Amino acid sequence: MRAAGRAAWARVWDRVSASDPGLLRLTAGLRTVCSIALTLAVLSLAGASVPHLVAGAMSAMVSTFAIREKQRGQQAVTLALGLPVALASVSLSALLNSRVVAGDVFFVLLIFGAVYSRRFGDRGTALGLIGFQIYFLSLFVGATVSALPRLYGVIGVAFVCSALVRFALVPETPTGTLDRLRRAFRARFAQLVTAQIALLDAGPDDMEKALADVREGTARLHETALLIQGRLEDGTSDESVARLVQRRIADAEVAAERLGLLLLTARSAERGHTLTLHLPGAPVPLADRLPVRDEATETLRRDLEALRLLVLRPSGMDSGTALAHVRNRLLGYREEENLPDAPDAVQDVFRGIGEAGRAVLGLRIAVDGPQDESEDTPATTRSREELDAEDIAIAGSEESDPEDADRTGLRRPTTRAAVQVAVGSSLAIIGGEFLSSQRWYWAVLTCWIVFLNTSSTGEILVKGYRRLLGTVLGVVAGIGLAGLVGHHTWTAFALVLLFIFAMFYTAPLSYTLMSFFVTAMLGLLYTLLHTYSASVLVLRVEETALGAACGVVAAALVLPVHTDRRTNELLGTVLERLTDVTEAAVDQLSGGAAAELLDKARDLDQALADLSASTQPLTHPITPLRARRDTARYVVALLETCAYHARYLAATAELLPTHPSIAADPRLREAGRRIVHNIGVIGAHVSDGDEAAVGEIETGPSIASLLRPGTPGTPRYGRVTDRVLRHLQRLDEAVVGLARPLGVPIAAPAK
Repeated sequence: MRAAGRAAWARVWDRVSASDPGLLRLTAGLRTVCSIALTLAVLSLAGASVPHLVAGAMSAMVSTFAIREKQRGQQAVTLALGLPVALASVSLSALLNSRVVAGDVFFVLLIFGAVYSRRFGDRGTALGLIGFQIYFLSLFVGATVSALPRLYGVIGVAFVCSALVRFALVPETPTGTLDRLRRAFRARFAQLVTAQIALLDAGPDDMEKALADVREGTARLHETALLIQGRLEDGTSDESVARLVQRRIADAEVAAERLGLLLLTARSAERGHTLTLHLPGAPVPLADRLPVRDEATETLRRDLEALRLLVLRPSGMDSGTALAHVRNRLLGYREEENLPDAPDAVQDVFRGIGEAGRAVLGLRIAVDGPQDESEDTPATTRSREELDAEDIAIAGSEESDPEDADRTGLRRPTTRAAVQVAVGSSLAIIGGEFLSSQRWYWAVLTCWIVFLNTSSTGEILVKGYRRLLGTVLGVVAGIGLAGLVGHHTWTAFALVLLFIFAMFYTAPLSYTLMSFFVTAMLGLLYTLLHTYSASVLVLRVEETALGAACGVVAAALVLPVHTDRRTNELLGTVLERLTDVTEAAVDQLSGGAAAELLDKARDLDQALADLSASTQPLTHPITPLRARRDTARYVVALLETCAYHARYLAATAELLPTHPSIAADPRLREAGRRIVHNIGVIGAHVSDGDEAAVGEIETGPSIASLLRPGTPGTPRYGRVTDRVLRHLQRLDEAVVGLARPLGVPIAAPAK
């Protein structure tokens, strides 16, 4: 019974880990709520009034969520610096409260400085956010000079409680966060395998849903891999360990994605295209190979379940003859052992399972250390030897220096955003005063918020729309809750804590939901301050709409960055990163010098994530430009396909010279030249738009035929080097396909 309970708890925990990688959202919400609760407890014991309780709660919230640094020492320094910034902000607000013009001018200058401070990294961002939010807080509670001593005490208590929760009650270390992210990666890997099993079993009517689940699982696994990549430096003991874990995560991601493609091929009338796994709404391949209950299919289903078991198996439970037998069987497929009598496409899936099993073994060794080898077969021993050789090669590599590509002056994003938000806030102050001389600051807050983490006019428009929608829904909820709660102070505070937790937990998922919880919480705070009325909440909707409109106007008229320009800039960056990865990988596979390929691949993934985020205004469901929306989705999906093949080439190139199945081939350099040239032509077209100056896309015979002429009898699935050719070919096709929607001219094939 106890073992069953532990197993059930492990399954629940895996689901939670998969839905919230690293428990980042849960930790953020819990830490903020605990900081507020502790602050309220201390202040209530000191006999604080309700306005001071509200001020303390908001100060604790700001001092907690503003700090984003990963190292505890850096967090402590920022928190210590934040207290005098907060005290200075509330003092100036109280002093300027009666001087309308001077107060408004200072508020605009403060907003400019708070946004401009982002250029100084996480600490500058945090201090700017604290300064702005505490000034806003003082306006909210109506701070006066005579009330400053008590407010100083309230803010001091809030900062101390925030520090106590952060460093003692709900601690978070880079190592612990990375460990939880690895568990999330394992859980999402297992969920992807489950989706792949469903794809294997799906009938014709279920193929579309099964394929959508595989797409979603692949995207979620990639998201977790990116989160891990961003925390390796702080969460591991040294550079060699970080590089080792980085390599194993990349191997596992590529193996899982490739296994899905092989399954799709096995179910399709023709070889599946990688684009199918990356483009939502893509036509479902003709599944003329229906699931059958023959011996090969049953074995395949059993082995996929076995792979899922290996992925989910917690550390310390890897021993045992049965588990070792499963691992040995899967790894044996890499050596062509015990392959069932089945079509080539189905045998490919078995080989893909073997590669995925090797990736799981490598990840376990990298994270948990040496494993039990007593039950190893020769095939498993060879896999371990390959992994050991790779580990030695990784440990001996050197770190490269990052490039500094910072911009200056008004071209710097922080400077431009600071000017824009200052102008927008000025308009919001003027318009807000016409709506209400008491609540005008809500318009300023909205204008400020819509500029956070946005880079173009389109992004600001979408964010403003979402905030307005969430605010309207929150007003409805706030009116109902205020009537139910009445003046029951602690019941209202309990609901405030619940909404704050929900706000932080849902923020990365839905900006509309976050705005809903914020507005509902504010309705309760107004009730506590005895200033609640339905008209106040309606006024909040009006101020929110005004603030969003002022933000959009400022973004459109002051140093504008149009969505097309922003996406073109990011598209150019993605193409540059793709060139870097492809050129370096092909050079290394051709016998060239070693390069930091996985770092380059990570930079490509991050650039692609930025581009995907920037295209949201173009792909939003409410956009009237349907053709443009479909083109943007198609281009991003093609780039994801290119990134997948580039990741594989990078991971394979780093195996040299430790892998017995890979040998450097100088002929690859010429094959890669065409791909790099074509990427460069597309990049020049995106940046210049001059077709005559950028040239044309080169086409020609397939890369595989260039490198292996006259060998029709060669096995369709041979050693790893054969797969390199296929990935190069797919990358070549994807790059040429990218030229068409972007309007890049393609040269006619030579006759």
